[in-house]
Amino acid sequence: MEWLSVIPPIIAIIIVLWKKEVIAALLVAVFSSELLLATKGDGFSLFQAFLGLIERVVSVVSSPGNARLLVFSLLIGALLAYVRNSGGVTAMVNKLVSKGIAKTKRQVGSVTFFTGVVIFIESNLSVLTAGILSRDLFDKFKMSRARLAFMIDTTSAPICILILLNGWGAYVLGLLNNYELGQSSMSILWGTIPFNFYAIIALLLVLYTIITDRVHGPMKASELKLQQGEQVDHKLVDETIKAEQLIPATKARFMVVPLLSMVLAMFFFMFWTGNGDITQGSGTKSVLYATCFSLTVAYFLLLFSKRFSHQELVDVGFKGLSELLPLVTIVLFSLTLGASLKELGTGVYIAGLVGDYLPVIMIVPMLFLAGAAMSFSTGTSWGTFAILIPIGVPLIQTLGLPPSLVIAAILGGGVFGDHCSPISDTTCVSAIASGCDLLEHVKTQLPYALFGGALTLIAYFIASFIML
Repeated sequence: MEWLSVIPPIIAIIIVLWKKEVIAALLVAVFSSELLLATKGDGFSLFQAFLGLIERVVSVVSSPGNARLLVFSLLIGALLAYVRNSGGVTAMVNKLVSKGIAKTKRQVGSVTFFTGVVIFIESNLSVLTAGILSRDLFDKFKMSRARLAFMIDTTSAPICILILLNGWGAYVLGLLNNYELGQSSMSILWGTIPFNFYAIIALLLVLYTIITDRVHGPMKASELKLQQGEQVDHKLVDETIKAEQLIPATKARFMVVPLLSMVLAMFFFMFWTGNGDITQGSGTKSVLYATCFSLTVAYFLLLFSKRFSHQELVDVGFKGLSELLPLVTIVLFSLTLGASLKELGTGVYIAGLVGDYLPVIMIVPMLFLAGAAMSFSTGTSWGTFAILIPIGVPLIQTLGLPPSLVIAAILGGGVFGDHCSPISDTTCVSAIASGCDLLEHVKTQLPYALFGGALTLIAYFIASFIML
């Protein structure tokens, strides 16, 4: 009956596509997962499942890492509100345009892509910085927020998993250090870079969008709707855009200084929490500390400018928090569903579908698909790595498979599924940073991710044929 463990994520996806309601979909999925867990234990009990749902939420919030992510997601609302209401964003946009740095759509896209690549140290920070910097630029050039969400989401995780001088690399290295593979874990990890086909293809898709200024599928429909002057689907996003358009330009430093302080603080706190080794630093701690520091800088910058009183800044900050509350709730329930599915064994079951009887040439492509299915259904790429690497390593040891190729397929599958998943916290943070409706982001990004995934699958078949 292990196949029942895939029912909750399927329920979530069906309700999202049918009712366009993410929170309800996540709640029903968590309840169904807890119902299956209750059936495993004391028997079928709706009451037990209801209590299990509540306790699961409590346990998720009790986790320090999850709590930091939730607080960070809330505080981002206040930071966005400070930066937006200061007039610094408008001033920065005008400066970039007047200096010739962002006079065309291609230049705007290049600025966004470059920002995401440079901040490779942490995926959420990359998404956040590039999103805040580019939102008004995209509005000015009639480029949809859906395009922005796609660009920052598709740049952040792939660049982090390719450069590896960050928490991502340290995490995977820690998983590999538990095994003897005949060569150092570091050399295996660095060897994954040329074989991480999905990450490379994803970045090329972003560059294609920038260079050609062409979008396809649902994203093209969003662009046409925007250019024809139709309203944005999501009420909150529409009101936010209108509010930004009414704020006059002031000084670019009201945007630049908080963002720069956040980026520099992130590097400092990664170094500090890693006891002098930036690759060993805590990403969740560092991004929260850096956001708090940036928020403090923004507060005093605006207070000393005498444009806002203390009470006005408090009101602006809380308004920013309230604007992001629905999306933060989605992040909470996404984490809750992931925790419930982990106990239910969904990821292990999907990974087990790879099987021991596959032809050798099929193993690497199937590991990629298993990673994609796991991260899509659970909403976590790191959790996928933790489950699949212990499955992939014995295959390397017993069958003599190329270690870097196998590990790269697992890493790429985790990132691919995470990009496609509507219950991924990365997807939610990208929607927050870009000011795009979450379902709009998922719908418009999915064709690109699926295309990249299909090319990646073909690439792994070819690589397996050549190397095995």
